[in-house]
Amino acid sequence: MSNLQYQLDLLKAMNSKISESEHMYKLIVEQASLSFIYYSFEKDTYFSMGSFNKVFGFQVVNNNDLDRFFSFFDSSKESRIREIFFSERFSKNEESIDVLDSYGKRWFRIVCSKIYDENDTITDKVIKIIDITKDMSKNDELLYMAYYDSLTGIYNRNYFITLLDSFISRAKDNGEKVALLTIDIDNFKKVNDGLGMIIGDEFLQQFGSYLKTIADERVLVTHLSNDIFGIGIYNPYGDYSVDVFIEKIRKRLLEPFVMSMGMEVTVSVSFTIAEFPDAADSALDLINCGDIAMYKAKTLGNNQTVYFDAKMLEDFMNNVSLENKLSDAVINHKFEVYFQPQFHADTQKIRGLEALVRWKDDDKGFIPPSVFIPIAEKNGSIIPIGNYVLDRSIRQFSEWRKKFKHDFTMSINISAVQYKREDFVDNVINTIHKYDVDPKFIELEITESILIDDFELVTAKIEKLREFGIKISLDDFGTGYSSLSYLMRMPIDTLKIDKSFVDSVMVDNSTRIILDSILSMSHNMGFESVAEGVEDENQYNYLNAKGCNVIQGFYMGKPVPADDITKILEECPE
Repeated sequence: MSNLQYQLDLLKAMNSKISESEHMYKLIVEQASLSFIYYSFEKDTYFSMGSFNKVFGFQVVNNNDLDRFFSFFDSSKESRIREIFFSERFSKNEESIDVLDSYGKRWFRIVCSKIYDENDTITDKVIKIIDITKDMSKNDELLYMAYYDSLTGIYNRNYFITLLDSFISRAKDNGEKVALLTIDIDNFKKVNDGLGMIIGDEFLQQFGSYLKTIADERVLVTHLSNDIFGIGIYNPYGDYSVDVFIEKIRKRLLEPFVMSMGMEVTVSVSFTIAEFPDAADSALDLINCGDIAMYKAKTLGNNQTVYFDAKMLEDFMNNVSLENKLSDAVINHKFEVYFQPQFHADTQKIRGLEALVRWKDDDKGFIPPSVFIPIAEKNGSIIPIGNYVLDRSIRQFSEWRKKFKHDFTMSINISAVQYKREDFVDNVINTIHKYDVDPKFIELEITESILIDDFELVTAKIEKLREFGIKISLDDFGTGYSSLSYLMRMPIDTLKIDKSFVDSVMVDNSTRIILDSILSMSHNMGFESVAEGVEDENQYNYLNAKGCNVIQGFYMGKPVPADDITKILEECPE
């Protein structure tokens, strides 16, 4: 083989390798969805390659094509794209921009790189165009999750706190105020339980969408948690005053929210207001103040508006302290059961005893049940307290029955929280069996509030208890939810008249009319009547004359420890 032929063959082989490399390079670039525009300063020529033609539908070979390229993107960014494209005029560094196409659908990153020779003269320029739509979509999703509530689409709690803090910082500089309006949907549990959680969620979405319509540069709206929303208002005066927003929301709530399935949901809400700088100087503290005020609002009922103040904070801290003490009392068994005697009105002979829980704190002495029972019902400690009273009272009653031959009744108050427990009926029956007591001498006192949540379930439990032989007494009748329809349907034995009627029966004619009607109705329906809170002879004589069966109160006997009741029973004739 001649030397010339060898050189020709070598050149052919090299060209073949170059072609293969070019082909491989072309495949890699196209598969990577990269587009390029190359410009040679020496030749003043453009050349586009990679996926450019596939993405843009044309090639760049002259300045007209370049203008067409610029017009492909968001027009508001065109001047900046041109600056980056011709960045060699003011910078040697690589320049880039992320920009949407003119349809607002796809994101691109445009990167300009320059090539210089040994004399530091620019020779070539490469514009790289990368489709980053997927990356931006993922980023948008992450940003949405960071800032917005997934259920309602309005600001989430964390981002709202950040924005509210910026309001407060601005207000500090300007000597202005910031208000936090907290909104709690009254009895929202009934919406979830009655219509289902799907409808409940849709309602929250619609309510959140409504709040979004009142948001602007001075008004932030958020879904704080569950059924609680918040509105942050900068400089809350005039058209931006808290009262204006409360009125707007109450007006909207006069109309039902129509769900996608056609159901209508009507609710009321309770509002609380806390302001910077009067209540707190940070967003988180303002929210905490709103929570404290809402705690107060819920004790007042539904459809409330409560402003946070210093006294409220003091009361709240006292409650927190009391709640901690209550937890300690439960753990260390610091409760005691007292008993208040009940007497037949006509003979004044003992009819029975009502078991009453008492709590004597080491620091504060006796704390009234009206103070600690609501707290116990809220935090769940009423369950161990109630079980303690049930066990101690029936055990004590068993001892008295074995020692004395008197027939009398042991009445025990039962909380609505206890009644809701699935094991409640079995627990009562097992305790009666445990101390070998005849169930006909045990009476459970329930309040009307127990009936509200689930009348059918409550009455089913009552029927089971009565079938076992236990008597049922309806306590505090005449307050709350009194209804003849309840009375006609409820399997009860005794009607206890609330103390508020007894207090004013001797001085108020309207009270006497109501009390007389209750006693007459009780007699006609076959219920035994018990009057609570009888404190003087005049009240006793009036009730006895009107046919009240049983008297209970300080006039006949105060609540006392078990030892004092033992003395009373020793003196009672058999």
